[in-house]
Amino acid sequence: MDTDKQLYEHEAEGWRRGVYEDVTATFRAPVVNWIFRTLMANDPDFTRYLWGQVKPAFETRAFGRYSVVYRDAVLSAIEESTSHADGDGPEVTRYRRADLDLRPAEFRELRGQVATFDVVAPRLAALFEIVDRSLQDGSVGSAPVDDSAATEPMPSWLDRGRGRSPTMVDAPPDELDDTVERIRTFHGLDDNLPSIYRCLAQWPPYLRTAWDDLEPTLESAAFDRACERSSDETAAFVDSLAYPPRLSPDDLRARGMDDEAVSELRELFETFNRGPIETVLPALPVYALTLGAAGRRETG
Repeated sequence: MDTDKQLYEHEAEGWRRGVYEDVTATFRAPVVNWIFRTLMANDPDFTRYLWGQVKPAFETRAFGRYSVVYRDAVLSAIEESTSHADGDGPEVTRYRRADLDLRPAEFRELRGQVATFDVVAPRLAALFEIVDRSLQDGSVGSAPVDDSAATEPMPSWLDRGRGRSPTMVDAPPDELDDTVERIRTFHGLDDNLPSIYRCLAQWPPYLRTAWDDLEPTLESAAFDRACERSSDETAAFVDSLAYPPRLSPDDLRARGMDDEAVSELRELFETFNRGPIETVLPALPVYALTLGAAGRRETG
């Protein structure tokens, strides 16, 4: 699989475009993530099948509850560390427009795009865990289903219309070289930057200031706890799926996929689910918090 090959939204036609529109509508975020663009460019028929298998997981009240709890698990772990005198992490700074020397339109766009990443964080965490486990022949939906939320529809208002379509730079400006290098070191990144950082690099005053302020927080034991708690919530959600997908290696072979293709997919999702994304995704609600763009943290 060529992971440099992608089918972008503006290039998609026919049913491929329909799948992309369904992804954005179901995820309630105006963005099609890299994983879908890459899969669609390499194996469109499998991408359509995969989406049909995982889509029900994101349409239930249980998922809505998980998405809220995921966010709160991250932010509560950090806030707990600052609420006591012996806390191990600094308080997260909330920025006003004047703090960043941005024009009103720039600040609105920044907040809107960061809100989109806040929306997609739990969705991507769940997606990668569901598919990774399935491809490893792991357990998905093994817990007893005794809660009506597992099959009830997701509330129509939750996360609806919160964000703006993300735009990104191909490469960060030179003035961010030091900041980007520190970001790479923290997340364990190679030459490629995740979408969130190529997005934030459009506003150097924000990314530079935010990273200077957040670096101690993200390197603290509090953020380690945030990652652990959000991971635990994701695992519990995947355990409780009422509609487990048919994405095991045997399922894919039965559809005509050869062993090499199955192995490539398994390696792709294992790399994603166990790599830098383990710290990148939990960081998204933290960035949203700095701009007052974080979503709900309670289900009531």
